[in-house]
Amino acid sequence: MLRILAAFIFFTRLPFWKLAEVPAEYFKNIVSRWALVGWVTAGLMVIVLYAGSLVLPSGVALALAMITRLLITGCLHEDGLADFFDGFGGGHDKAGILRIMKDSHIGSYGTIGLILYFILYVSLLSSFYSLALPGVIIGADVLSKLCTAVMINTLPYARTEEESKVKVLYRKIRLCEFVLVALPCLTALWLMSTPFLALIPTLLILTGLRWYFNRKIGGYTGDCCGASVLLAEQFFYIGATIVYTYSL
Repeated sequence: MLRILAAFIFFTRLPFWKLAEVPAEYFKNIVSRWALVGWVTAGLMVIVLYAGSLVLPSGVALALAMITRLLITGCLHEDGLADFFDGFGGGHDKAGILRIMKDSHIGSYGTIGLILYFILYVSLLSSFYSLALPGVIIGADVLSKLCTAVMINTLPYARTEEESKVKVLYRKIRLCEFVLVALPCLTALWLMSTPFLALIPTLLILTGLRWYFNRKIGGYTGDCCGASVLLAEQFFYIGATIVYTYSL
């Protein structure tokens, strides 16, 4: 239970830290519980979207839902995505990429990357009819985190623990731990009629990112984790859009 609590404390800004004191050691074992956090971030996003759509135009409600998730996570993953674009866009070797990604300032690659990311994000979510949105939003959040967690578990960390921004080096997780989280998640999403065919683009982009990270920096960093989950989520939306378009 403390590992689950550690995951919610680390990946959100919600005051879960008030529930219990979690030893630092537990934060090294949170990757397999990452998908559980997606239920909270996506669930609150769906609630705001639904409540907002009752009194506001759909576009405004969607914007408020997106802002809600950004506030809940503290833009943790978006910061990683911007650093990813800056580092891999401006770095020419491993040392250069890691140095740029550790810099707290955002560059042109990161700025343009985030702008294009949010344009695509809004465009994709706006393409779904209202009844499909809850399942798609929750499915994208949960499954992208689950698949990204499995991916990074197969790569070494590209820095030392001392060089890490958050001073946390995730431990390798046993397959059974992922299964314990994945089975109830997949069952619940199946009951919500989540389009699992949309996972195909997600798995393809994560396979490509894994190869790219390993080739360029010999592993992953925290910024790579954040970038991967957001890109995986976007490709899930793309897959879901294709599924719904050709199933109508």
